[in-house]
Amino acid sequence: MARRGLRTLLLSGLFAAALAGAATAQVLEVAVDASPVGLDPHRATAFSTFQIINGTIYEGLTAIDKDLRVQPGLAASWTIAPDGKTYTFKLRPGMTFHDGSKVEAADVVATIHRVLSKEIASPLASRLAALDTATAPDAATVVLHLKEPSAPLLVSIATIAIVPRSMETEKEALQRAPIGTGPFKFKEWQANGFVALEKNPHYWRAGAPKLDGVKFNIVPESATRQVGISSGQYSMLPNIDAATALQLKGKPGVKLAETLELAYSFVAVNTSRPPFDNAKVREAVNYALNRQEIIAAALFGAGVPAGPLSPALKDWATPTSAFPCYKYDPAKAQALLKEAGHTAPVAISINVLPRQDIRDIAQVVQAQLNKAGFKVELKNQELGQFIQDWRNSNFDMFASANAGSPDPDDYFYRTFRTGGSTNVFKYSNPEIDGLLDTARTMQDAAQRRAAYDKAQRILACDGPVMHIAYGQLFTALRTNVQGFEIIANRSLATLADTTAK
Repeated sequence: MARRGLRTLLLSGLFAAALAGAATAQVLEVAVDASPVGLDPHRATAFSTFQIINGTIYEGLTAIDKDLRVQPGLAASWTIAPDGKTYTFKLRPGMTFHDGSKVEAADVVATIHRVLSKEIASPLASRLAALDTATAPDAATVVLHLKEPSAPLLVSIATIAIVPRSMETEKEALQRAPIGTGPFKFKEWQANGFVALEKNPHYWRAGAPKLDGVKFNIVPESATRQVGISSGQYSMLPNIDAATALQLKGKPGVKLAETLELAYSFVAVNTSRPPFDNAKVREAVNYALNRQEIIAAALFGAGVPAGPLSPALKDWATPTSAFPCYKYDPAKAQALLKEAGHTAPVAISINVLPRQDIRDIAQVVQAQLNKAGFKVELKNQELGQFIQDWRNSNFDMFASANAGSPDPDDYFYRTFRTGGSTNVFKYSNPEIDGLLDTARTMQDAAQRRAAYDKAQRILACDGPVMHIAYGQLFTALRTNVQGFEIIANRSLATLADTTAK
C-alpha cells in the first residue's frame, strides 16, 4: 500500500507539474485583419503575409533594427572589397533551419538563385540586379561578386529570407509550409482561422525567443478585434490604422505603441492604358488630390502628405513643397485633361485593396477626382483577386498601401525602373532609368542624395504612383506585454524579445 501510495503521489505531482507548465506557457494571441496569401518569402507581396513571416519565421544575411540601421543577421560579419564589387559574408556558427538541417553557405547561394529564377518570378529579383555571381568557397563563407558597386546591397538583402537549398526549384512548397531560421517556426495554418507559430528551441540567439509561440488570429471585423483586446482575449493588434487606435486610446488594460511609418498609402495608374499613357493626365490626378483633406477624413489626421519617400528618411526625402503638382487645383486638373485631348468626364475604375483605411481613402479620392473632370468607379475586391489583377497589370488605377525601405533604391529601382520586378504600371522613363542606374553604384552619399532628389521631383508629377500619406503607425498591446518595439517598416521582428506575463 505504501508503494502504491507513493506511486500515486508521484503521478499526481507530475500531473500537477504538467498543468503548471501548461498554465505558464506564453503563447501571444494576436489578431490581424486578413489571412496571408501564401507564406513563401520570395513570392509574397501582401502586408498580411509580411507581418507574419518577416523576422519571425525568416531572416536574411543582414537585418534592419528598430532605428532602421543595418545590423548582422545570419551573417555575423562581412567585408567589402575596395572597388565595392565583392562582398564576403561569414555565417554564424551552429545555426539550423526549422527542419533541423544546418545553415550553410550553399543554402544562401541556392536562395539567391531561387529569387533570381524566372520560374519563381520573385518581386525581390530587382534587389539583386547588380549581382554577377554568388559562390560558397566553404560552408561558412558566402561571396557575392557584383557587376558594379551597389550602395544599397546590405539593406536590400535584409529582406531576402534564407531558405534550405532543397527549396531552390520548389515553387509551391513554402507557400503552405515555410522553413526558415527565425525565432519562431511554423506550426499550423487554418484557412481564414489562424496561423500558429511555435518557439524555435534551437534559435541561434541565446535567450530568444521568450514567448512559447505566437498565434495570428484572422479577425476581419475591426469591432471584434477591438472587443477582443479590450477583454484580454487578444494581447496584440499589430499595425492598426488611426481610426482603430483612436477607439482604443485610454481603454483599461490597453496601451498603444506608435511611430511614423515608412509604408505609404497611394493610388497608382497603368501607363500602358489610356488615359494614363499621357503624362498630362497623370499630372492632372495629382492636382485633383487634396492630400490634407484625405488625411483628415480617412486617417483622422494621423499622417503627413506623402512624396515618393517618407520624411522618416531624413537623409533622403525631398519635401512635398518642392512638387508643383501637389498644390490642390481641380481647375488646373481639368485644363490638363483638355490639353491631353480628353473631354470630361473621363471614365476610370479604381481597384481597392480590402483594408478599411484604404477603402476610406479611395472614397475621398473618388469624390475629389469626380470634381476635377473624372468619373470614377470603385471596385472593392477580395485580396486574392486584387493581388492577381495587380500582378497582371489588370487595372486602370488601384488604391493600396506599400511597405517602405531604409534605402531609396529598394523601392525606386524595382518599382519605377523600366522592367522592374514590381513595375506593374508599365512605366518607362529613360531619365529615371539613368538616375536609378547611376545612384545605386555611387559610393558618395551626397551624390546619391542629389540623384534621388532629382528622381523624386520627376516621379512626384510624372510617375505612375500618386503618393497620398505616410500614416502614423500604431500597435495596440495589453499592458502586460513587455519588450515589444514598433518598427517603421511594419516588421514584427521584436516579438523575439517580447513577453506576456
